[in-house]
Amino acid sequence: MEALYTLGLEIHTVGVLVLMGIVGFNILMLALSTQVIRYAKRMRIIMPISASLIALVLFTGATMMAAKHLEFTLLNLVMIVAGIVMIVLEAKRYKTLKRRTDIQNIDAFKGYKLKAFRYLGIEMAILLVLTAWMMV
Repeated sequence: MEALYTLGLEIHTVGVLVLMGIVGFNILMLALSTQVIRYAKRMRIIMPISASLIALVLFTGATMMAAKHLEFTLLNLVMIVAGIVMIVLEAKRYKTLKRRTDIQNIDAFKGYKLKAFRYLGIEMAILLVLTAWMMV
């Protein structure tokens, strides 16, 4: 049982680190993008990867909580809320790109970029704060 818990914890940790990398890549991709069509095509590839990683992290976290016999702590509750917030932010970012960004209007893409940077910044801050909290 201890080996299973250790493996799950390692998968959870690697999932969080890869998710940080994907969020960083999204920030870089957004900063370097100038055309909304090319960016949207890239988003169709990256969005399922980031959603899958969020699901992986939430699933492994729930599994580790069950392995600990559902011992809820403040950190566990904060991580659950953070996972839900990240899902909502990803959905808002994609919805904003899909519905509110006019392909012909460059200013619309600039407005999207501001919102997307805010959402991605919040996601990265959540990941960094929770990782730092876990290290302490």
